[in-house]
Amino acid sequence: MEQTQIYKQFKGQPRLPKFAVPKRYDIKLRPDLITCKFTGNVDISVDVVADTKFIVLNAAELAVDRNSVRFNAQNGSKVFEALEVELFDEDEIMVVEFSENLPIGVGVLSIAFEGTLNDKMKGFYKSTYEHKGEKKNMAVTQFEPADARRCFPCWDEPACKATFKITLEVPSELVALSNMPVTEQKVDGNLKTVYYQESPIMSTYLVAVVVGLFDYVEDHTSDGIKVRVYCQVGTANQGKFALDVAVKTLDLYKEYFAVPYSLPKLDMIAIPDFAAGAMENYGLVTYRETALLYDDKHSAAVNKQWVAIVVAHELAHQWFGNLVTMEWWTHLWLNEGFATWVSFLATDNLFPEWKIWTQFLDESTEGLRLDGLAESHPIEVEINHAGEIDEIFDAISYRKGASLIRMLQSYLGPECFQRALASYIKRHACSNARTEDLWAVLEEESGEPVNKLMNSWTKQKGYPVVSVNVKDQKLEFEQSQFLLSGSHGDGQWIVPITLCCGSYDARQNFLLQAKSETLNMKEFLGSSISEGSLMETGKGGKSYENDSECAWIKLNVDQTGFFRVKYDEDLAGRLRYAIESKCLSATDRFGILDDSYALSMACQQSSASLLTLMGAYREELDYTVLSNLISISSKVARIAADAVPELLDYIKQFFISLLQYPAEKLGWDPKQGESHLDAMLRGELLTALAEFGHDATQNEASRRFHAFLDDRNTPLLPPDLRKAAYVAVMQNVSSSNRSGYESLLRVYRETDLSQEKTRILSSLASCPDPDIILEVLNFLLSSEVRSQDAVFGLAVSWEGRETTWRWLKDNWDCISKTYGSGFLITRFISATVSPFSSYEKANEVGEFFASRTKPSIARTLKQSIERVHINAKWVQSIQDEKHLAEVVKELAYKKY
Repeated sequence: MEQTQIYKQFKGQPRLPKFAVPKRYDIKLRPDLITCKFTGNVDISVDVVADTKFIVLNAAELAVDRNSVRFNAQNGSKVFEALEVELFDEDEIMVVEFSENLPIGVGVLSIAFEGTLNDKMKGFYKSTYEHKGEKKNMAVTQFEPADARRCFPCWDEPACKATFKITLEVPSELVALSNMPVTEQKVDGNLKTVYYQESPIMSTYLVAVVVGLFDYVEDHTSDGIKVRVYCQVGTANQGKFALDVAVKTLDLYKEYFAVPYSLPKLDMIAIPDFAAGAMENYGLVTYRETALLYDDKHSAAVNKQWVAIVVAHELAHQWFGNLVTMEWWTHLWLNEGFATWVSFLATDNLFPEWKIWTQFLDESTEGLRLDGLAESHPIEVEINHAGEIDEIFDAISYRKGASLIRMLQSYLGPECFQRALASYIKRHACSNARTEDLWAVLEEESGEPVNKLMNSWTKQKGYPVVSVNVKDQKLEFEQSQFLLSGSHGDGQWIVPITLCCGSYDARQNFLLQAKSETLNMKEFLGSSISEGSLMETGKGGKSYENDSECAWIKLNVDQTGFFRVKYDEDLAGRLRYAIESKCLSATDRFGILDDSYALSMACQQSSASLLTLMGAYREELDYTVLSNLISISSKVARIAADAVPELLDYIKQFFISLLQYPAEKLGWDPKQGESHLDAMLRGELLTALAEFGHDATQNEASRRFHAFLDDRNTPLLPPDLRKAAYVAVMQNVSSSNRSGYESLLRVYRETDLSQEKTRILSSLASCPDPDIILEVLNFLLSSEVRSQDAVFGLAVSWEGRETTWRWLKDNWDCISKTYGSGFLITRFISATVSPFSSYEKANEVGEFFASRTKPSIARTLKQSIERVHINAKWVQSIQDEKHLAEVVKELAYKKY
């Protein structure tokens, strides 16, 4: 009893006690790929810094040989045998008690242990692959955020940095990789022992080991660092694109951060079973196959772009994350927000024709959508249990994080920003940093009050909507917290406002620090508004009355700020006219549409005004703007199906007419030398037209799909068109007409390419027949679909929602067991629950999960139920709109 009381002090704590600090790990691992077990030994050099007879470290799902646990004092002067060794599963800690206090200073803690190569895609796990028709296992690690403890006992916290000396004993025919280069190999019959160079100081979550059969392609950076891409035997060519991106990106970052890459080699490897997109392990970056491999014949333009962005993101971490590491998970956004932002910087440098900064707006929008929930969280979030960490790898940490960095860079200027980043990395290299450390360096470099400005964005959740009105030649600005529920939050921000008046040459900016502010237009903009138009006082007093070039005001120029804008009716009308007259940049056209959609969802603006605004985009050709227009159209169609089913056909007709202009301009067949963006756009437009029930699109898609079934290399269905064809085919599948579904399953089973499999999975559930949906959902849980890929099949049609919810309830125990506490389980909840739009359904979901919730899904569940409430309120608001029917019918019949 007394013993338990003593150990209680270590339980239920978010962090490990600080009386002993690890300095160096010497780890030997022996994975058995047949039995899927592993054994290991670790000698940890520990600095005892306070009187203690306990050592407390992390261990989970490991069996520890209690007789092996001992502490060798400095210089071997004394060996302390462990008196007690206790493992506490719930806390994932191991407490070692000695009979007397350990001497202050460095000693070595030795532990022998064993564990299982699990199938949960975390810790030390097994992934399966085929080689010459035979199914084989590989051993892989995935330690972020807190799973190194599932491979070896350790201080599994980012601030506990140490060096790592790794040794592996593996079958001699296999490739064995770790963070550092091999120093020596000893072969003994069927086994070999592989010794690796000792690593520089790093956190446990970045340690990596991969053992399996692989081919590779290789290149070198300009300063001689060897870069390799490893993939399954026979597919090495698919690694060439990522290799090229990696080599150029390492050179680019070396220059941008003014610090060279810090390891002697960089390996990137494709893993068949992988939960995240990729993982930035120091010197051995692991990827899903879809994020690393590119096949000229069967990958689409969107796949190519994804590979480039993910590679650039993971390599950014080699500096921002690995060299300088967040002090605790509260500062995760520093890692992820920064790597997201800089991956766009690198991609833009390598592929300027992709207009990637315009596409970045998709990232901002995702951040704004999640952060418009009352159940969002601040960027800096308290973490009190390892189980809570997974859930913050979300759109707040990545996308809001990246958007704030873009906003700050735009405010301070790119040169000043780059200089400050280089100083920050030099100052904190090989150690840990908090958010305020970055602000301090930026403040020194710029002389601006960065800390004060940014605290309002990182320490509170949410963001403002800035309302702008014109009254008596004055511009009135007012900020309030924007919530999609339409409620009023009480947040207040320091908002960097930029605005243009009639032209991009007339640009002004100021910081909105109070709740509201009024500016005299004449003094501030040199312009005035008269009845019906903006009057600009130019040289010689010339007025440009009725000249559309100067008849509008746009806030948040190029959407660099992380906030929404609400214009008064007159200003909104002028912007609509400016869009039709092609006066605005793509980023501003995107922003006006996206803000209007969000305001409409929050019931702060009518749906009729949103639809009227969408009509102004009838000659839109920009990829990013159209991509958002498509996504908004599809969401509006779904909500209309619940709110005003009698108007749904008119609404779909309107959306089809909007999208036909760019679709006809692009046509079905790729043109010689056309842009990457056109190739991506064609597929998205045709997919949307097929989903909206456009007959001509569905028929042509079906014709091309059948040609593809006869010949997989037909030019009639290149990779960029396949998703559209698959979705079109599924629109006409039903229980009595199954052939399209069967054909797609056949293509799925025949292809080896992960990208093709996920393309098919993401199309199957678009079928409107609930019976087929149920078959698709059951297929997702079958052995034919890797558990990492099941989430792609959850993009279910409006008609399939109820079926999906019943299926989730029936299979919850199985799903919960398979996905455990990883972040993938949260996707099942959000994809199934969020599309509903009734208060009854929200209550039903709450009741079902009341007895089934756990820390790793709690946040996602609350957010998903909140989305159902938002949809329900939106449905009511649409039903209450007086003139919606006439507006919709007029738009549907309007001839463009």
